Amino acid sequence: MFIQTEATPNPATLKFLPGETVAQDGPFEFTSRDAAEGHSPLAERLFAIEEVKGVFFGFDFVTITKDDSIEWPHLKPAVLGAIMEHYTSGAPVMTGNSGFDIGDGEEVIEEGAEEIVATIKELLETRVRPAVAQDGGDITFHGFKDGRVFLKMRGACAGCPSSTATLQHGIQNLLKHFIPEVETVEAVQ
Repeated sequence: MFIQTEATPNPATLKFLPGETVAQDGPFEFTSRDAAEGHSPLAERLFAIEEVKGVFFGFDFVTITKDDSIEWPHLKPAVLGAIMEHYTSGAPVMTGNSGFDIGDGEEVIEEGAEEIVATIKELLETRVRPAVAQDGGDITFHGFKDGRVFLKMRGACAGCPSSTATLQHGIQNLLKHFIPEVETVEAVQ
């Protein structure tokens, strides 16, 4: 098995491409070993590496967020080994535990703005998410109220130094161009 890696705009994250489907029903994000326990054997294996602080599964990639105390040349071999061991073991990426909530919570939607929200979601799905996935992350709609669009950055995008610029100059400008009712775009945690 040959696993490729790609740098992301976030220096604390690295994208790993195992050449196989990772999360067909995803994406999935884990921010701790406890969150992964019982839900993802691969995430559990990756969190066994002390310096791993976040695991994100896209359709065909794994994005790892590391602790600032270690540099990628020292951590990368351990992560590659864990991913390779997982795939050779034949274990699933996700266990299918139905108690795992893959959503981002309840959306906040202004009354009467259903058509605007549908357009926002379509633009995010067709124009934004594919580009963000190339950088090892994801972005999800969280709400629309009083001209403000609320989005959640995940994977490599969460905590990325350029995520504010991506939101303000890229996504906000795109949405404002197509939807005059959009005034600002804000990140939620």
